[in-house]
Amino acid sequence: MADDQEHEGASVGERLIEACRRDNVDLLNEIIADYDGKKEELTSLLNNTTTVMGNHLYHEAALRGNYDIIDRLLDQDDFEIDKPNRSDGDTPLHCAIRWINSEPPAQRPFGSALVTMMLEAGSSTRVRNKARLLPIQLVDPSNRALRDLIQKHEYAELNAGDFVNNEEDEDEPSANGKGANNNNKKNATAFVDVPQDDSDDDAEFSGSDEEERAEWERRRKTKGR
Repeated sequence: MADDQEHEGASVGERLIEACRRDNVDLLNEIIADYDGKKEELTSLLNNTTTVMGNHLYHEAALRGNYDIIDRLLDQDDFEIDKPNRSDGDTPLHCAIRWINSEPPAQRPFGSALVTMMLEAGSSTRVRNKARLLPIQLVDPSNRALRDLIQKHEYAELNAGDFVNNEEDEDEPSANGKGANNNNKKNATAFVDVPQDDSDDDAEFSGSDEEERAEWERRRKTKGR
């Protein structure tokens, strides 16, 4: 009953964000069920819902290490897995590594399991954020197991010839990190850079979190100086 009252009057986007922040798979499943037979609408919601800070649903879940909700999101058709967020240009993989770094060492095996799932679902290790950092460059140097895990995944892709040819196809990156990789198998040193576009800072506030609202206002005032 309390949960129903909490979500009463909330938009679908707000409910999705809440589900991803709290690892609430039941709530996500309810929303998915509501869109039965409306695949395109559901896909658009899952891929395009963002917080005021420009995080997509996948970022919100990855920043909290929410394994179960990520597993459910990755099950959805046409779910985009390498979108950058607005503030840092981080992909969800960057975000997951940041979360692992913030946790005690005892959480590292769980963190590695989370990253393994994301990599197996197609998350790219070759996307640089706005600071031009790859996900592996964010890994805590003391977390050798995670670094080895990512490197082994890259080697496996290299051996499969599954890298983008940066010289020939750098203007045609895949939306989710899959399409381009499947069509171009020549250059193992290819990277994708996040566009340096801050135009979304002028977007209207669309969330309900007061801390995010305050941060949004601060960023707008800073930009206006």
